[in-house]
Amino acid sequence: MTTKLSLFAILFSMMTSIVYAQDVFQTPAHNNIDHSLVKDETYKMKWFAVKDTAKIEIGEVSTQISKKEKTLSVTTTVTMKNQPDWVDESVSEIKNFQPVKHTSYNMQRDIELNFAKTNVTGFYLDKADNNKITINETVKNDYFDSNLYPQLIRWMPLKQGYKTEISIFDYNPKTAIGVIKAYVLDAKQDKLNHIDVWVVTATDDISSKQAVSKYYIDMKTRDILKQEINIGPRKMLMERAK
Repeated sequence: MTTKLSLFAILFSMMTSIVYAQDVFQTPAHNNIDHSLVKDETYKMKWFAVKDTAKIEIGEVSTQISKKEKTLSVTTTVTMKNQPDWVDESVSEIKNFQPVKHTSYNMQRDIELNFAKTNVTGFYLDKADNNKITINETVKNDYFDSNLYPQLIRWMPLKQGYKTEISIFDYNPKTAIGVIKAYVLDAKQDKLNHIDVWVVTATDDISSKQAVSKYYIDMKTRDILKQEINIGPRKMLMERAK
């Protein structure tokens, strides 16, 4: 009997290790996001294209996070020389980050998404051919707004070897429509300019896993200090503006 019990305990321990080898699948209904890390903030990142060892500045990305009693708003503004600003806003419920609304306006297209429990409505306007698509997508799975997930990564319980998957909704007729996934592939400790950071590697189904980002996240403040983006041979870089 003792041998059988010991064997059962070993098998149970092995099964538990397998189950928890990857952290919880992230959805608004079931996640391990640390709400204490969410705060009002505004920061800017310099955006560069990288060729060999040269950095060519493309523009600047400003992010504003506003935490209210019931909602969280994340607004990003991309500023490029001689171009109108590109503005994205994602609004979600503060209690679980359930998406409420997403808007995005740039030179190529405008988009508005209104999120409900079982459907997503709004419009997509392609400015190149002035084609406006009315959006009414039925959804069955729980999800975050795709525009929010890079911020969510900052607020997760990062640790060495951390991995997880994130359920997201994206609408782009050229890439993906509907509920898809983002993937945190790895996290490791490192230093950046003498600051202890988590280096988090992530990708998503929006790019068919072709775009891989490395986020350099301050361990103490959880600020994103740098982001490296690799899309095949193309490389881009975001660095926090001082």
